[in-house]
Amino acid sequence: MKHLALAAVLATSLVAAAPAWAQQVKLATSMGDIVVQLDAEKAPKTVANFVQYVKAGHYSGTIFHRVIDGFMIQGGGMTAGMAEKPVRDPIPLEVGRGLSNARGTIAMARTMIPDSATAQFFINVADNTRLDTGGGGYAVFGRVVEGLDVVDRIKAVPVGNKAGHQNVPQQAITIQQATILSEK
Repeated sequence: MKHLALAAVLATSLVAAAPAWAQQVKLATSMGDIVVQLDAEKAPKTVANFVQYVKAGHYSGTIFHRVIDGFMIQGGGMTAGMAEKPVRDPIPLEVGRGLSNARGTIAMARTMIPDSATAQFFINVADNTRLDTGGGGYAVFGRVVEGLDVVDRIKAVPVGNKAGHQNVPQQAITIQQATILSEK
């Protein structure tokens, strides 16, 4: 009987514990809201980095500056005039931790150097599992839980070239504000 009571207590405490995906961030964009859940258990440094940028207000006024239907939408680092916002030092790459660049996941953008991610991120609009290891990999740190329809609208906008960049939406898609909805 004692074992059953202990099992019930343990089951209740496990249900009450916050899951690894508990922390949520809302990206309020000019095309609608996108809510992502972050996985601090599998990508702790990446999540901490992203949350620091959210809390600092860095993403307010940035745009989705690179949109490729069938691939991803990228934002978080440039203003509508295609000026790069100042960033902190790069973070180490966190790949191979059970997260994959599947449709609807959010990952860090970086240069060709694996440990070069700062503020820019992308949302996969297709299964891009080749990014899990290719070129060192791209760190997934969460997934879209609300607003995938907004992501799909963004991926379909007309794009062109602007200020030396390709695949730039012809009409700016702005991240008006990024806010933390729930703390881990």
